[in-house]
Amino acid sequence: MGKTVTFSFSSTKYKSTDATETFTFENLGINEDMDDKALKIEIDRIFQAWVWDKLNISYSIVIDEVNAQSSDDIQK
Repeated sequence: MGKTVTFSFSSTKYKSTDATETFTFENLGINEDMDDKALKIEIDRIFQAWVWDKLNISYSIVIDEVNAQSSDDIQK
């Protein structure tokens, strides 16, 4: 049996919002021989995707730019 990782989260704000699940590295497509830094980055990425999936979150980010007025646009 190979290495496993257990993901878990809970919310102190929302009642009954928690989950725990254990995966093998093989299930997650993680190479057990990765160096520690690369492994942490990959597990963090997978964990974030797992939490978002469990919470069924959708989102959007909108960035607007307000056009600045030039001195010619300002009425005196």
